Amino acid sequence: MFSHKFLRALFLLLVSYLLTAQAAKRDLTKLSYDELHDLYFDNVGNPKKQILYTNAYMAKAIQENSNIRKAKANYQIALFYYRSDKVKAIQYLDSVIKYSEGSNDKFFPAAAYCEKADFLKSQFKFKEAMLNYNKAEKVSLQTNLDYYYVVREYIGITKSEDLEEYKEALEIYKECYNYYRTKDFRTGKCAGDYQSVIFGIADCFKSLHNKDSTSFYNKLGYKEATITKNDFFKYLFILNEGANQVLKKNYNAALDSINKSLPKIIAHKDTGNELAAYYYLGKAYDGLGKKEKAAENFIKVDSIYNATKEISKEFVDGYPYLINYYKNLGEKEKQLKYITIYMTIDSILQKNYRELNKLVYKEYDIPRLISEKENLINSLNSDKIKNRWGLGFLFLSTLAIGGFAFHQYRTKKQYRLRFEKLIGETNTTENKKLINENEHKIDQNKLEGIGIAEEVVNQILKKLNQFEKQKEYLTPNITVQTLSGTFETNSKYVSKIVNVYKEKTFTQYLNDLRIEFAINQLQENNKLRKYTVQALALEFGFNNAESFSTAFYKKTGIKPTYFIKELDLAT
Repeated sequence: MFSHKFLRALFLLLVSYLLTAQAAKRDLTKLSYDELHDLYFDNVGNPKKQILYTNAYMAKAIQENSNIRKAKANYQIALFYYRSDKVKAIQYLDSVIKYSEGSNDKFFPAAAYCEKADFLKSQFKFKEAMLNYNKAEKVSLQTNLDYYYVVREYIGITKSEDLEEYKEALEIYKECYNYYRTKDFRTGKCAGDYQSVIFGIADCFKSLHNKDSTSFYNKLGYKEATITKNDFFKYLFILNEGANQVLKKNYNAALDSINKSLPKIIAHKDTGNELAAYYYLGKAYDGLGKKEKAAENFIKVDSIYNATKEISKEFVDGYPYLINYYKNLGEKEKQLKYITIYMTIDSILQKNYRELNKLVYKEYDIPRLISEKENLINSLNSDKIKNRWGLGFLFLSTLAIGGFAFHQYRTKKQYRLRFEKLIGETNTTENKKLINENEHKIDQNKLEGIGIAEEVVNQILKKLNQFEKQKEYLTPNITVQTLSGTFETNSKYVSKIVNVYKEKTFTQYLNDLRIEFAINQLQENNKLRKYTVQALALEFGFNNAESFSTAFYKKTGIKPTYFIKELDLAT
C-alpha cells in the first residue's frame, strides 16, 4: 500500500497556518502571533532561530495569559522534536491538550490528539494511537466538521496501511468521499482532501484485489487532479494504476504508467512511494521474464530501505526474489546478504506487528534455512575459497539465521507453557485466598527474630489482610510510608513484617497483589482486554505501561500483551 506520510506532511503545513510559537526576547514579543508563526515556519532547518521565535510566542502567550496561545506554542515545540525525540514531542502534545481542552478552538485539542496518534504509530503503539484518534474525532465533531472528516481519513489510513483492515478502511473513506461531494470539492484545501480520499478508496480496492474498482477510482482521481492542476496527486494515481496493472498482469501497461510517474515522485522527495514504484517495476519485469531488470529494481527497493529503515509488509517480497536470483547465478555472498537482510526485516515486523514467522517461514522454514547454510558452506569449500575471514562471516551469519529460527520456536513454546501454567495456577485462586486469610496468625519462630512486640505484629498483619481484601493496593502511588500512616504505625515495622511474613520486599508485595488481580480480571472481563497497556496500568494501580509490563513479566514470565492475545484466542 502506498504511503500517506507525504500527504500527511502536506496537510500539517496547511494546518500550521493557524498555529504559533513561544517567546523569550521582549522586542520579539511585540510582533503579532501571526508574524511569529510565519518566522518560525520560514526558518525550518534553522533550529536556533525556530527556538527563538517559538520562545517569543510562548512569552507573549504567558504575558497575555492566553491558554489557547500557550497550546499553539507547545504544538510548535512538539513539531520541532518530531524527528529527533518522539517521547519529548508527545510530552509537549500533552501540554497542548491540557491548555486547549474546552477552548472550542477549530483545531485544538483535536490536532494535538492526531499528532500524538501519529507519533504513537511510529512507535507501533497502534491501540494507543487509535484511542487518540477517537478523542480527536469526538472533539472535532463538536467544533469543526471539516476537520472531523480529516480525522476520519487518518483513521482510515491507519486501518488500511498499518492494521490491514481494508474493508473497514474502505467504509471510512467512502463516508469521507460522500461528505466532500457535498462541498466545493474542486477548490482550496477541500480539493486535496477529496483527492486524498479517492486515493485511499483506490488503494483499498487494490489491496482487496478488486482490480476494476481500483481502475475506476484511479481514473476519477486522475481526472480531479488534472482539473485542479494538482501534479502530485495526478502522478500518484498514475503510479497506483501502474501497480494495479501489475495485478492484472498487463505488465507493459504497468511499466508505462510507473515510468511516467516515477520522475515526479522522486522530484517530490516522496521516498515511500518511490520505493513502491521500484517494487512494482520489479514485479512487472519479473512478469515479462526480464529477471535482470527485475533484480535491478528490487535492489533499488533495498537501497531505499537501507537509507530510511522503513518498509511495509507489502514490499518485502523482493527479497526472496533476490535470494533465488543470486542462488541461480551462483553468487553465494549476495545470496547470503539478502537472506540476512530478509531475516532482519522479518524480525522487525514480527516485533512491531506480532505477525510471528509469517514472512520468512513462507519462503524459508527452519529445515530449509539449515539446508541453505550447509549447501552454501559446502559449495564455498569446494570452490576452495581462500579468504578465511569471509568463510567465518558466512558460517556465523548462517548459524545466526538457524539460531534465530530456533530461538523463535523455543521462545514461543516457553511462552505457551508459562501461559498454560498461569491459567492452571489461577484456577486455585480461591483456595489460596482462604489460606491467605489465616496468614495473620503469628509464627512464633519468625516472631523471635523480628524484634517487634507480638501485639504490634498481630495488629499490622490484620491490617495487611484487610488491605488485601478491600483491594486498596489498586490505589496508585502507595509507598510503605503512606501505608504506615494509614495503619498509624512505624514504616520500619510495616516494612520488616512484610519482609518476614510475606517473604518479599514491600514493592514486590504490592506489585504481586496488583498483578494477581490483573490476571484474574483479564480472564473474567473481556472488555478489559481491549484496553491499551497504558490504560490497564492505570486500572491496576501502576503509573505507566512500562512499570506494569515489567511487573507482569517478573511475576509470570510473559508480557501482558501476549497473555491477552492468548486469552482472546482461547475464547
